[in-house]
Amino acid sequence: MRGTAGAAARPDHEGLSAPSFGSVLRAGLPGFLREGFLPVGAFYIGLRLSGLPAGITAAAVVSGLIYLYERHAGRDALLVRLSLGFVLVQSIVGLAAHSTAVYLAQPVLLAAAWGFAFLVSVPLGRPLAGALANAWYPFPDWLRETREYKRVFAIESVVWGAYFLARSGIRLAALLHGSLENFLLISFLTGTPAMLLLVAWSIRFSIRGLADTDPDEAYRAAA
Repeated sequence: MRGTAGAAARPDHEGLSAPSFGSVLRAGLPGFLREGFLPVGAFYIGLRLSGLPAGITAAAVVSGLIYLYERHAGRDALLVRLSLGFVLVQSIVGLAAHSTAVYLAQPVLLAAAWGFAFLVSVPLGRPLAGALANAWYPFPDWLRETREYKRVFAIESVVWGAYFLARSGIRLAALLHGSLENFLLISFLTGTPAMLLLVAWSIRFSIRGLADTDPDEAYRAAA
């Protein structure tokens, strides 16, 4: 980023190196894959071996273990905490209803809620993609106040919002009109592969969009 040498003297920028595609991907991808694969896999295995309660319990236990792992590794794990909280609610509702459809419908509706949240955050001037990106790279405070930062992550928020809404609609149709296996297959195809492509695009887009950011802009604007 332009002016990195001058910004290095600022307290909130000390110790940070310029992000690269590889470094950001290595920092965030393992946790992304853990959260995306393990709970769903545990649910399906438990469901097939011992029924719905076992599947729900297995998914909840795995989510709890992921949270403990992230905390032990010293990461704030905001998304993991949110995910764990939702898994607990999802598990309680699924067990109370004793319905696989009710259990699986909750993350579908959550995806739609995420989609709306991404879109609404843009006109509010606090793009959600920017807030979540800090889990992958600790952007300094001065950068988060610049026009470039808000513009880049506003665009990303719109793209992610559209993706979540589209995925929610496709999965809901599969849940209502298909088998469990078809639903899980569609969930996977519209989930991990598509999200990996979006993650790769988001990283490259943000790095390129923020490459020429002037660290003095935020301070001039605040003066």
